[in-house]
Amino acid sequence: MTVTLLLEQMFNGLQSGVMLFLIAAGLTLILGIMDFVFLAHGAQVMIGAYAAASLTALTGNFLVGIMLAIPITFASGFLLEFLLIRHLYRRDHMDQVLATFGLILFFNELIRIGFGPAALFSDLPKALSGFVNILPDAPYPMFRLVVIIVGLACAIGIHMLVSHTRVGAMVRAGANNEAMTAALGINIRLLRRFVFAVGACFAGVAGMMIGPLTAVEPGMGEPLLILSLVVIIIGGIGSVRGAFVAAVLVGMVDTMGRVLLPVILRSFMGQAAADGAGPALASMMVYILMSLVLVFKPTGLFPPKG
Repeated sequence: MTVTLLLEQMFNGLQSGVMLFLIAAGLTLILGIMDFVFLAHGAQVMIGAYAAASLTALTGNFLVGIMLAIPITFASGFLLEFLLIRHLYRRDHMDQVLATFGLILFFNELIRIGFGPAALFSDLPKALSGFVNILPDAPYPMFRLVVIIVGLACAIGIHMLVSHTRVGAMVRAGANNEAMTAALGINIRLLRRFVFAVGACFAGVAGMMIGPLTAVEPGMGEPLLILSLVVIIIGGIGSVRGAFVAAVLVGMVDTMGRVLLPVILRSFMGQAAADGAGPALASMMVYILMSLVLVFKPTGLFPPKG
């Protein structure tokens, strides 16, 4: 394996990690701060991807499609919280699990009715479809590099929102003592609706970035939801910093495992068997990592204070 290939795969791991963080960050806000089990968070990824793909096809401009899709995903989260989620806050977690699992089925069927079962594909503009040299003679896809930059910018934005703004202070106060926060004149209902919509919007942005790399299809968010749950467990439920570190770690372990494990396995088994077993073992390594973290640090790597 060459140094160039290893560096490219490290960038791919970082890109996968920041996309996982965008999904996990919204789930961290909803699960860790609002104490609400929202299994349909992956559907928000799908909604963002479909909104961007359809608006890009309608306008003929990728960037315009993205900019129009962002408020749509925010509005979908805001409306969903108003119509359904707000009625489930005081129910137990099993009721929340059952209700939001039903939302997964509802959104998947709604997408199939509206767009059909076939996958959609987004064409990137020429400015984003080229390559950039990260090292001499080491080209890397421009769009993947843009995804990394957007993901890191969103990570900084989420950190600033939660830790350094008045809204973030109200969110943390509402999570710690809802009754006292309401007594101070803060509208808890509106605050929860805003937090839920922001989480849905970040998940939608992840879907917009993932769509051109893979395909936009019904049910595309469910595998990402599972990995996002792994991320927030490793990082610490309710910790944005932990979600970021864990997302990058999971992205690196998964990506580098898929590249390195087949090479290692070829030393004592056939190439075909090694190429088949390597990716499967790489997927297992993510859950082995989660198990090790739970054994030695049950509250995660960076549990929130209190």
